Amino acid sequence: MSGLLPLLLAMLWALPLMAAEDEQAEGEWPKGHYPLPERGDVIGEDYIVEARDEETLLDIAREHNVGYQEIRRANPDVSVWMPGEGTEVVIPGRFILPPVEREGIVINVAELRLYYYPPTGEGETPRVETYPIGIGREGFDTPLGKTKTTMNLKDPAWYPPQSVRQEAAERGEEAPAVVPPGPDNPLGRHAILLDIPGYLIHGTNKPDGIGMRASRGCIRMFPEDVASIFERVPVGTQVHLINQPIKAGWDGDMPYVQVYEPLGEQEAGMAAFMETLAMLEGSDDEADTPLNYELLRELLENPSGEVVALTPAPAPEPEEKTEEQESLLWEELAV
Repeated sequence: MSGLLPLLLAMLWALPLMAAEDEQAEGEWPKGHYPLPERGDVIGEDYIVEARDEETLLDIAREHNVGYQEIRRANPDVSVWMPGEGTEVVIPGRFILPPVEREGIVINVAELRLYYYPPTGEGETPRVETYPIGIGREGFDTPLGKTKTTMNLKDPAWYPPQSVRQEAAERGEEAPAVVPPGPDNPLGRHAILLDIPGYLIHGTNKPDGIGMRASRGCIRMFPEDVASIFERVPVGTQVHLINQPIKAGWDGDMPYVQVYEPLGEQEAGMAAFMETLAMLEGSDDEADTPLNYELLRELLENPSGEVVALTPAPAPEPEEKTEEQESLLWEELAV
């Protein structure tokens, strides 16, 4: 027995250290990487940082894994170019997972964001990674539907398409036949080809356009983001491109909604209302949780990109009777 006592004491002493190491490991996940919820649809948290000297709002957005429109929506009164040292900046880091199969790459053009569900081995925690993206500008819409990756290219050359050559000719210029790898290459250093001719997921030499509709239909990522997934996305990975401005889901027993401005002419009418309710069906908590329908209508009519809880509307407080009302009541009772 005397020999077991030191061993038991050592094990008890090690338990807090092991727990601390687990907490530290979870806290060291890269920005935008989250354990996949075992139950529910919400990941991440919003938080506040302070701007540093000479730091732009776009610098802050890039450091914290958000794009241009996301950071501007969350901070409408903060200067893009000179926030000012010490200025508080809201980081919109909370998301509802898109309402599609959680496999491979999911690109939601409406929210300008990519979700990657990497394959996991035995004993590994299933996770999701999310990154801001740039998509096709008006007239060069990013295609929708299911496809797959076909090839990963490092330091790709860029061959300007016919539309680029035509625009250059209209300006009296001549577009190059090919742009070799380097700082002038709009594809950046990494490109993942899709099984849709002419469309890629790639880096960029103009990172300020991430989080905007600025490309000719391809999906742009920050150079460091596409580099981080480049070696980990196997050829043949499913890519699901969707246009889903309304997302709804659960976190525990609380329903949430996240609504973005639609890219096209989509009205926030009864169809959108019913679609949102359909997304919230099927949960064990759905039948017991009252929904705030008035708040839902307001969110659909005024999209903000925020994750908002559909908490029940507060019950109206009983009105306090004035002395005059009480006097009239006594007079009525005395009749």
